[in-house]
Amino acid sequence: MASLTWNDKFSVNIKEIDEQHKRLLTLVGNLHAAMLEGQGKQELGKVLGGLVSYTATHFATEERLMKAHGYPEYEEHRQIHQRMTQKVLDIQKQYQDGKINITLDTMKFLEDWVAKHIMGTDKKYGPFLNGKGVV
Repeated sequence: MASLTWNDKFSVNIKEIDEQHKRLLTLVGNLHAAMLEGQGKQELGKVLGGLVSYTATHFATEERLMKAHGYPEYEEHRQIHQRMTQKVLDIQKQYQDGKINITLDTMKFLEDWVAKHIMGTDKKYGPFLNGKGVV
């Protein structure tokens, strides 16, 4: 399974968001690399923690822009963020409690989670915010 890498298909044509999406893809890739290299639980835990933390920062940025410009699907998108955040926090908690390991299945979930969110829900707000002058 190859880790995700940034390419223009992920672009929402908003520089700040695209840069954050690149960072998210890098963080998922770092977690994947750490898992494949057999790094210890503590190191994997740090990488997973960084992903969780940065996801919260990224979602806050998106929500700030959507709310400031009156994006009509803001509330729905915010709820999706809440569900996604909870799912990743659950993975992190289970990992810390020794109930799950970071496996290829977990990595596939995280990669799909990021890619589908960007390609699905995030692609919807790009044109709207671009029309409001956000680039």
